[in-house]
Amino acid sequence: QGRILEKTGLCSQITFGRYVRQGRKLGLDPKLFIQDLQFNEVPVRAYQPKATLDGPRRGILFFHGGGWVFGSLDTYEKVCRYLSRESDSVVVSVQYRLAPEHRYPAAYEDCLNATLHFLQHLEHYGVDPARVTVCGDSAGGNLAAAVSQTLAGRSDLPRLRAQILIYPGLQALDFNLPSYQQNRGVPLLFRERAAFFALLYLNGDAVHMQEVLEGSHIPPDMRLKYRKWVSPDNIPEEFKVRGVKPLRPTDFIAEVYETVKRFCEPNLCPLLAEDSVVHQLPESFILTCEYDVLRDDGLLYKKRLEDNGVRVTWYHLEDGFHGIISLYDYCGFSFPSGKRGLDSVVNFLKSL
Repeated sequence: QGRILEKTGLCSQITFGRYVRQGRKLGLDPKLFIQDLQFNEVPVRAYQPKATLDGPRRGILFFHGGGWVFGSLDTYEKVCRYLSRESDSVVVSVQYRLAPEHRYPAAYEDCLNATLHFLQHLEHYGVDPARVTVCGDSAGGNLAAAVSQTLAGRSDLPRLRAQILIYPGLQALDFNLPSYQQNRGVPLLFRERAAFFALLYLNGDAVHMQEVLEGSHIPPDMRLKYRKWVSPDNIPEEFKVRGVKPLRPTDFIAEVYETVKRFCEPNLCPLLAEDSVVHQLPESFILTCEYDVLRDDGLLYKKRLEDNGVRVTWYHLEDGFHGIISLYDYCGFSFPSGKRGLDSVVNFLKSL
């Protein structure tokens, strides 16, 4: 497997990509205690405000983005410090295992195990059991949604107070939704890359990327079954103004489906969870960006949550593009709309 990756130049690409995104080690923070720990054998970094407080604080589990392939505790150091300081919360950033070395469900299991450990030891960190939130961006938003669904029915643990999903990727059935057509060539996430990352996470390779992009990987009866949830019909009209054309369905290829059928598992594609799970989910915050292939994943999930009586706060960055939050104060440059997005998350946290 490794050799195939190396031959295609994929290994060196990924190693280089990780190096570029690794982030710089930051100095001490005058307002925070920061320590590297292990939760259920998963490496985490905990950020605790130094200021004393009368009662327990909010707790936030943060799962970083990067297509399940990139990203680390250091990459998201500034974002996590900002969230902890500005919302006066204990933040735990989770270093889950990355693809393609570790395939699905490794990342999901690490995030779930770290969350379980935190929920079982809240008082040790001075965290209020009634105010724990899972939060993530992009692939991390996918993981936060999956963990939130898994914990929705558990009565033996503190119930999550909220989930914060920042331009999450939530399905791999349809790579031709309006936002995929409109923003196919917009950095930082091209349409091809979205399918490429999903396949690396699932299988450790991207062999059937073309068929998946065309939609040949899902049987017609299944497409029909999920149409009630994954369909352009569920996306508000104002998002279809920019060039969108209805596409002719491609022929189903059974052997491709055999290699990707786990795309229909909600732990991988949370948009496909049953209503019985969705209606138990906690209050939700969803951030979407106009210039983002994943915009419609967020819009479709927003509708599903609302249809199931879950309270949703939605924040849309009209001028935003995918990955804008992770660029907050990155190498000295920052986008005003990225800061607005981050502050909208902080304001939501303060309301809990």
